[in-house]
Amino acid sequence: MKEIKLGKSDLNVSEIALGCMRMSELDTQKASRVIETAYNEGINFYDHADIYGKGESEERFKDALKNTFINRDDIFLQSKTGIRSGYYDFSKQHIVSSVEKSLKRLGTEYLDVLLLHRPDTLVEPEEVAEAFNQLHSAGKVKQFGVSNHSPLQIELLKKYIDQELITNQLQFGLMHTGMIDAGIHVNTKDENALDHDRAVLDYSRLNDMTIQPWSPVHAEDGVFLNNPKYQKVNDRLSEIGDKYGVDNEVMSIAWILRHPAEMQVILGTMTPERIKNYSQASKVKITREEWYDIYRAAGNSVP
Repeated sequence: MKEIKLGKSDLNVSEIALGCMRMSELDTQKASRVIETAYNEGINFYDHADIYGKGESEERFKDALKNTFINRDDIFLQSKTGIRSGYYDFSKQHIVSSVEKSLKRLGTEYLDVLLLHRPDTLVEPEEVAEAFNQLHSAGKVKQFGVSNHSPLQIELLKKYIDQELITNQLQFGLMHTGMIDAGIHVNTKDENALDHDRAVLDYSRLNDMTIQPWSPVHAEDGVFLNNPKYQKVNDRLSEIGDKYGVDNEVMSIAWILRHPAEMQVILGTMTPERIKNYSQASKVKITREEWYDIYRAAGNSVP
């Protein structure tokens, strides 16, 4: 598994991570197998959030990790905070309290990375700075980042906080290509020229922030892989995949990893066999022509 440096930090992490949102749906034994499978494939990064399974996903991970051969210090744990029932909350009190609860549920003394989950329009960045300083100085959080944030929302936070924001977790994949479409269609009247993401891809590259794509194999109506509604892109992924000895599932992740932004893909599957399969994407590097060919097969145009 290829490793990348996470943002401006000193963390060398696997370019594929395991998202643990659905771990609460597994019993401890099955969860242990999922964690071990990922680790054996070279995945050393596990993504959580305080709201996943209403906290049960973090608890299940803790119990499951105890049943494995893996040491806590050999992996990276990331969690997120800020989403509450019907609203968002970036207050100092909530951030600190949320982290304390996540640490307890995960059975760890520290998080390697903490992300602010979704933008809070009532954010008072001075409070975020106070929370980050308290957590960092206490050794409870080593690095910080955001999720689903625009460049200017990030800049507002950066005006006040002392720590680097090393990641931005964003939805991205073959069926969610907005951050790429806008750049390709710049200076045209095409619908895809509309920049819904405010040049977040270019901003991230300029500022050495690692993008963490979530839901990489999802379309609006569910998973697009092996879905007859998306036959053309599946056929093209399979055809190009044959050249590299992998299937369309692997190619869908290899397509993301081919981008020079060096993203870290968050896999959401809890199926060991699929974790093994997807992990092969780290060994595949498609050509520029193949990347654009797949992009077009997904229904995107190149002006």
